[in-house]
Amino acid sequence: MKIWIDLSNSPHVNFFEYFINELKKEGHDVIITSRNNANTIDLIESKGWKHHEIGKHAGRNIIKKIINYPIRIFLLLSFLRKHKIDVAIAHSSFYMSLTAFLLRIPNIYINDNEHAKAIIIPLKFASKVYFPEALKKYASNGKWKNNAKINFYPGIKEGIYLWKKFINEHKKKITDVPHIYIRPEPWTAQYYKGKKYFLDVLINELSEKYKITILPRGPEQFHHYYEKTFNNNIIVPRKPLDLEYIYQNCDCFIGAGGTMTREIAVLGIPTISVYQDELLEVDKYLIQKGYMIHNPDPTIKLIDNLLYNQKIKHINKPILEKGKSAYYLIKKELLSL
Repeated sequence: MKIWIDLSNSPHVNFFEYFINELKKEGHDVIITSRNNANTIDLIESKGWKHHEIGKHAGRNIIKKIINYPIRIFLLLSFLRKHKIDVAIAHSSFYMSLTAFLLRIPNIYINDNEHAKAIIIPLKFASKVYFPEALKKYASNGKWKNNAKINFYPGIKEGIYLWKKFINEHKKKITDVPHIYIRPEPWTAQYYKGKKYFLDVLINELSEKYKITILPRGPEQFHHYYEKTFNNNIIVPRKPLDLEYIYQNCDCFIGAGGTMTREIAVLGIPTISVYQDELLEVDKYLIQKGYMIHNPDPTIKLIDNLLYNQKIKHINKPILEKGKSAYYLIKKELLSL
């Protein structure tokens, strides 16, 4: 079977890692298309996968996004026509479902961001749509009500790929000086309406007493933090760090929303979301469960308390077990199409 997967943003790479590796082992031909957005290409190449880079990211400007959308659709159509795809799947790619529909390819669309305006496209053109169970109430009360394409999977997206690597993992304490990892805001995302570089003052204060590693989302953020002068030296990696490495070295995580913030929270590391806009339902779910704190303007005192006074947390195995079930549910559905 020929299976097309569109990886158009960094989180999609980890999400589909086991799907891609297992499907290939089972003899399926997996065609990967990609887009140069954030850390996507670096992450794909770190996995050693063959991929076809098609189209570019349009940035945050809504007019450019609208203009860019049909251009990438056209490029995908031109590329895929010669491959005779049997089935397609993507997470959060607003290109995949329309392209697949035009080529008459059955497809599964997955998303966990109810604030993404372009979600109306896959809701119309996907064969099946999957959301995390945390969105059930939102879907039943809103404009998605009675949409027969919508299905729900157990847990949250992050559990779908974290379960295999981390279900039996244990954190080793290896640092004397606490190490804080910081993920800045997704300023190029259409749904993000918060401030830009609002973490700089906090980073400067934290650098006086803690080790700091900043995990930039793309080249502009990298250059901003790499070239900026803080009180002490701060690590700003040029390439994305492996999640297992972050897990073993991170004592506290501060994230301006997004997948990585939820990943670290699920892995039991003290996590503060400083997201400046309306929270997603999946974030509310983790906050309610006590695995993440939301504070848009955290103080040094709060961070000190997280590092020194809280009990050691462990990996959230119930979410990982749900993730395992969701993984096999989606894989079975994909192959049945």
